[in-house]
Amino acid sequence: MPKNSKVVKRELDDEVIESVKDLLSNEDSADDAFKKSELIVDVQEEKDTDAEEGSEVEDERPAWNSKLQYILAQVGFSVGLGNVWRFPYLCQKNGGGIPLFFLELSVGQRIRRGSIGVWNYISPKLGGIGFASCVVCFFVALYYNVIIGWSLFYFSQSFQQPLPWDQCPLVKNASHTFVEPECEKSSATTYYWYREALNISSSISESGGLNWKMTICLLVAWVVVCLAMIKGIQSSGKIMYFSSLFPYVVLICFLIRALLLNGSIDGIRHMFTPKLEIMLEPKVWREAATQVFFALGLGFGGVIAFSSYNKRDNNCHFDAVLVSFINFFTSVLATLVVFAVLGFKANVINEKCIAENSEMIIKLVKMGNISQDIIPHHVNFSAVTAEDYHLVYDIIQKVKEEEFPALHLNACQIEDELNKAVQGTGLAFIAFTEAMTHFPASPFWSVMFFLMLVNLGLGSMFGTIEGIITPIVDTFKVRKEILTVICCLLAFCIGLIFVQRSGNYFVTMFDDYSATLPLLIVVILENIAVSFVYGIDKFMEDLKDMLGFAPNRYYYYMWKYISPLMLLSLLIASVVNMGLSPPGYNAWIEDKASEEFLSYPTWGMVVCISLMVLAILPVPVVFIIRRCNLIDDSSGNLASVTYKRGRVLKDPVNLEGDDASLIHGKISSEMSSPNFGKNIYRKQSGSPTLDTAPNGRYGIGYLMADMPDMPESDL
Repeated sequence: MPKNSKVVKRELDDEVIESVKDLLSNEDSADDAFKKSELIVDVQEEKDTDAEEGSEVEDERPAWNSKLQYILAQVGFSVGLGNVWRFPYLCQKNGGGIPLFFLELSVGQRIRRGSIGVWNYISPKLGGIGFASCVVCFFVALYYNVIIGWSLFYFSQSFQQPLPWDQCPLVKNASHTFVEPECEKSSATTYYWYREALNISSSISESGGLNWKMTICLLVAWVVVCLAMIKGIQSSGKIMYFSSLFPYVVLICFLIRALLLNGSIDGIRHMFTPKLEIMLEPKVWREAATQVFFALGLGFGGVIAFSSYNKRDNNCHFDAVLVSFINFFTSVLATLVVFAVLGFKANVINEKCIAENSEMIIKLVKMGNISQDIIPHHVNFSAVTAEDYHLVYDIIQKVKEEEFPALHLNACQIEDELNKAVQGTGLAFIAFTEAMTHFPASPFWSVMFFLMLVNLGLGSMFGTIEGIITPIVDTFKVRKEILTVICCLLAFCIGLIFVQRSGNYFVTMFDDYSATLPLLIVVILENIAVSFVYGIDKFMEDLKDMLGFAPNRYYYYMWKYISPLMLLSLLIASVVNMGLSPPGYNAWIEDKASEEFLSYPTWGMVVCISLMVLAILPVPVVFIIRRCNLIDDSSGNLASVTYKRGRVLKDPVNLEGDDASLIHGKISSEMSSPNFGKNIYRKQSGSPTLDTAPNGRYGIGYLMADMPDMPESDL
């Protein structure tokens, strides 16, 4: 062999070593000229290699049975209980949700890993983002399944006529029977929720022991989640067909039924009546932005986990737009249902108010406090209409100017009842249940409603648990079945704090402090990692490679400028609001039969702060560990593996040897013979490219990963 051929091979080996080291360290190479070139192998050989690798990837990683199953999984995750019991009309001010949703879909599909693997791949120093997502997912899963347990309890109690929360219970003693005082001071549905269902204590400091009914319901909820998730998307994907579609059937049935009830149009009219004075308040826009942000499940890792099971060429842009539109449509549909039902409920309460106050007017006339002459002759108090009552009320108010407050008459305006905004558990378990007691065949509608809530909750729980399981399985290579059982069992044991008599207060604490700020910080870091660490231009090229077309430049500017600024503004506004609002909770006081705001005790404040710190702690910890090289990357952990077309390869055995089989670490005798006559050349910068390394870098180490060892004579 000529001496100059040996030199050429040595130079090629040196370049391979540099490229492999660049891939392993995931840091930019200082040689710009090297990054603008790549090794190209004959096209036919490249196609054959791609086909072989593609089949290996599909065999190694589970995949969705169909595109519909995947869409239903994403819809089930993003459409949750918040679409029904929070104010969905806030979603009408949508502006920054879709680009961030598209971002998570894209990175999951491109890298085909869970949240830990994705951010570790983009930059090992930012690997803590994935761990933070897992921690937040776990915190949310702890109390979210408790709400599913509550829904299961109400579902089980709905198979009776009349419904158990229809009337206040009677208490008997030795002498007489009377209505339960706590129920008489509040309402039948309020009493049933706080006393019969939760048996709530008067403060968070009074644990009161376990509520056995809710403990059983929580156990059932976790068993259902565990069985559905134990096989991953193979088991949960099939359940999605029912859990994601059934709520829409129920919502449409509820809407049709509600529209046939008196007062439903008043509720819908109230929904579409803007209040300009309220819209000028900064708080409204902060709440609107927060609702939009959380509506799509951003930052949890569930979106990334689900999309990682897609093929690399799946049109994730279409998926992002479709799922966002379905989420928005569901919010509007749920809002129509909620306001139509609340309009009917307000009409029933208003009629009762008019009847009671009409009797008071008759008594006042008989007592001489009001003159009969001021009452219009056409008004019949035995069957008074709302218009006639309001006419009489206005006349009495004008005649009895100073004496009017002492009469204790109520205006009985239906708008006043509709303005009593209720959300969260108060809407689902108090306001909506009260409205359903006035429905014909109320047990049927109650069964349907709470079964819908269970399905909505399970759809979101599947995505939340997937956001925990998938990244851990990808990272530590543990068995999914064992990890799922351990995760659910641990979550049930910790979740027992939520089924104490004081458990509802802990649900409020976790809901307020375990997710809001940590998720905002996680998504901000995700946006920065893709736009500035990985490179927005490189990411746009990756999208073009995956989608087959270049995404609209709208996403470029949203990801690089607008979304980070909006998220930072929302984070600052949330921090300021949290600082100005005294940390506390609404406690149910049994003697007063009403809610009262109480501040958290000192230990409660420590728990609140600990929840936020623990959720975001993995980010600085991982950054410091990587920055200071406290963990040896040669130990085989995730940061030291090489990603190749969605498949994980083991670290190179020998990077200093003299033969060309640097990636596989094999000797020449173990390698297949090369095909002669193939064109191997280095393409110059400016020429069109065939493919890049998964991390966006051009390097012969990536393209030579499956090339056979090349004898010296061939060089």
